[in-house]
Amino acid sequence: MTDQPPGAQLTDVEEYAAAVLDVVRRIPSGRAMTYGLIAEIVGEELGRGGPRQVGSVMAGSGDRYAHLVPDDDAGRAGDGDPDDGGRVPWWRVVNAAGSPPQQHLTKALDALRAEGCPLSRDGARVNLRRAVWFPEDAAEPAHDAE
Repeated sequence: MTDQPPGAQLTDVEEYAAAVLDVVRRIPSGRAMTYGLIAEIVGEELGRGGPRQVGSVMAGSGDRYAHLVPDDDAGRAGDGDPDDGGRVPWWRVVNAAGSPPQQHLTKALDALRAEGCPLSRDGARVNLRRAVWFPEDAAEPAHDAE
C-alpha cells in the first residue's frame, strides 16, 4: 500500500493516513465522499479516527503523507491534476454540506465540474444525493451528470 522500505513499521498516525488516502484514491471521477463517511469506513477497519482526523490527513496529503501514496499506481486516482499529479483526488472530499475546503474552493469546484460531478443549482457545492460514492459501489459505473 505504501512506499515504505520492506520491514518498515508504520506509526499509528501513518497507518490511519494510509487508510484514508487509500479510500480517497478509489473515489471515481465525477463522484465525492464526505470527511465523515471516510472516517466511518476507516473507523470500521482501524477502530479509530473521525472527520477531523480525515481533514488533517487531507491537509497533509501533498507533503507530510506523500510517502504513503504509491508512485506506480497511477490508474487508481489519476483522472485529474489540480496541481498534485492526480495521485490523491483531494477535490472529491467535501464536508457534510457538500462544500470543498474553503481555501481551495474555486480549484476544487472547477475540477469537480470538469469531471461532471453533480453540483447544486448554484454550482457552489456537490449535490451529495447524486454524487456520493460508497466503496461498495465500485462495481457500478461512474454517475453521469445530467
